[in-house]
Amino acid sequence: MHLIRFLQRLLAMMAVALCAAGPAYATPSPSEQKVIETLIERVAAHKSMKFMRNGEEHDSAEAARHLRAKYDHFKKKIVTAEDFIRLCGTRSEVTKVPYKVRTANKGTRNSADFLHEELRQVRRQAKA
Repeated sequence: MHLIRFLQRLLAMMAVALCAAGPAYATPSPSEQKVIETLIERVAAHKSMKFMRNGEEHDSAEAARHLRAKYDHFKKKIVTAEDFIRLCGTRSEVTKVPYKVRTANKGTRNSADFLHEELRQVRRQAKA
């Protein structure tokens, strides 16, 4: 009998604690935030790259600004650089049309493929 009352009180306290804590938001760790910022900087550094969004071409600086704006918008849902790519660098939220990237050496491809390749290089350099 005492055990049942104890468990009931414990559950009630846990419910109150969860409600008082408010909604949980995901945010990247400082190290992962640095990886995301580096990824955006790498996009800006690709001066000959064209970023195609909703049928229009944008240069690398515009692409980086757009990615940063989407990052600011989705930051509470992002924990990893992979989340950043999925939520910010893959497609238009309005038209759902995938972003494309055109580079001199690899032609036109989905931006997600380009960003994942850049991310692999960032992570490789961080380990070195």
